[in-house]
Amino acid sequence: MNVTLHTHTNSQLYCTRPVRYDPIKATKPIDPKTSLKPLAVSKPSSIPFKFNHEYQEEEKIKPLHFGRESPKKFDLPVVVHRSGTILRYYWDGHEMQLVSVGGVSQFSIWKFSSFEDGMKKVGRVCGVAIRNFFLPREVNENYMKYVKWKFLHRVFSSALQVLATQAMFRAIGMGYSRSLPSAAALNWVLKDGLGRLSRCIYTASLASDFDTNLKRVRFSTSILCSLSIGVELLTPAYPAHFLLLATIANIAKQISLACYLSTGTAVHRSFAISDNLGEVSAKSQIQTVCFDNVGLLLAATFNILFRNNQRLLAALPFVVYPIFSTIDLFGIYQSLKHVHLQTLTKDRLELIINIWVQHKYIPSPAEVSEREGINIISSKGRELLPIRVGCLNPKRKIPRLSLMTLRSLKDTDFYFICLENHSRGSRLKDHGILLSMREGAQTSDMITGLLQACYIREGLLVKTAEWENVLKACDSSDSACEWRTLMRESKQRAEADVSEMVEKMSGLGWACRNVLLSAREQARYSFMAD
Repeated sequence: MNVTLHTHTNSQLYCTRPVRYDPIKATKPIDPKTSLKPLAVSKPSSIPFKFNHEYQEEEKIKPLHFGRESPKKFDLPVVVHRSGTILRYYWDGHEMQLVSVGGVSQFSIWKFSSFEDGMKKVGRVCGVAIRNFFLPREVNENYMKYVKWKFLHRVFSSALQVLATQAMFRAIGMGYSRSLPSAAALNWVLKDGLGRLSRCIYTASLASDFDTNLKRVRFSTSILCSLSIGVELLTPAYPAHFLLLATIANIAKQISLACYLSTGTAVHRSFAISDNLGEVSAKSQIQTVCFDNVGLLLAATFNILFRNNQRLLAALPFVVYPIFSTIDLFGIYQSLKHVHLQTLTKDRLELIINIWVQHKYIPSPAEVSEREGINIISSKGRELLPIRVGCLNPKRKIPRLSLMTLRSLKDTDFYFICLENHSRGSRLKDHGILLSMREGAQTSDMITGLLQACYIREGLLVKTAEWENVLKACDSSDSACEWRTLMRESKQRAEADVSEMVEKMSGLGWACRNVLLSAREQARYSFMAD
């Protein structure tokens, strides 16, 4: 219920502005000279208070005097918005009532001057009811676009699953017509059991990817689920291999289900703007059930239309599968584009920092979501001097300039940055930047280190030719001096900018309390003094 206080100049009821509680002032002793005296009511103004109700004529309300006879009827300056109806508190002389003063009221939808006016009111009532049934009250503005594409995805996905289940039942009847019913039940149980076992293995192996690569993992598993439905549709053509095909399809479905359940909370949290995560999740379940029932109705309609032609009914899944699966995946792709995650991952934070380094500007979650996209195929390592978070890789060659960084580590350092060679070349494009975090490092250290790494990359790319010569002559004292200067200046810039950058990120809704990292990125080093 949203309550709005409205003050009117013609009202005889006066209210003062609420005073903020000050604990410091509240602890001071009361001075009898400055303490508040009993409230004295001044003579009220003679300006009448007027308000029109739908069923109440305009009347003049007598001024309200404390200690005298109260007026029989008067309005209160409190308006309540409830389910599309505007209600106002009203004193009828005996008790307080809540009367309709605007909007759509269930008591006034039949009070209309024409049929067209009545249909509009009924339409508004139905629209408000449907909206409150399907949608949370407080969500981001992009939530409706997400629900629209979710409807497309769930309807056609549900229809395909119904057709696939029918095909599997048909395959059991064709392949095991002479066998006992228990054999068919055993095959069904085996394919479900193997699928759930694969689901556990998949979830355990990719647990951190559900946070760091949510959109990519979710869309890739959706493709896997769509392919599994195609495999299930093939079971009537190969009834002797029912167990093999059904098991493969069920494994893919269970993997997709595991990803859907694991990422659902993060998706719902991105839409909740007032910590109403439970309401958003509940409405999502309602949407899923209703949309799936629409898909079930669509599949049932096809079965009714072709029930007299068994050949067409058997060929129907193969005809509609490429169409429905394409619409299904398109709906998933479009819906994920409207999911604007506020959590920070290494890639997302690096994208924000790159924009900050170039333009001194912090993008919003919606802008970052548009820039990062789905990224079905990972693009890591394609840019010049890619930044990697983790520990030193012995298989990768480390330039001697980086050894200087390692030797100069102190007990007060919670991270170090060095170059690493990810190929056999000696040019700058053959190198990458490693950010290694120490045990006990905080989120602020992670953000500062990544910001410094981006400043280092900017300094290297500005003078590419000069730094390639430095890498070739890394044994000289001049090269070591230039590297130390770059490290010192980049650290100073990072420490000077990190507070302002984090403050602006928090103001735009970014969750800066933690940076989500993958299993490899979570590797830490420990400092050991000689």
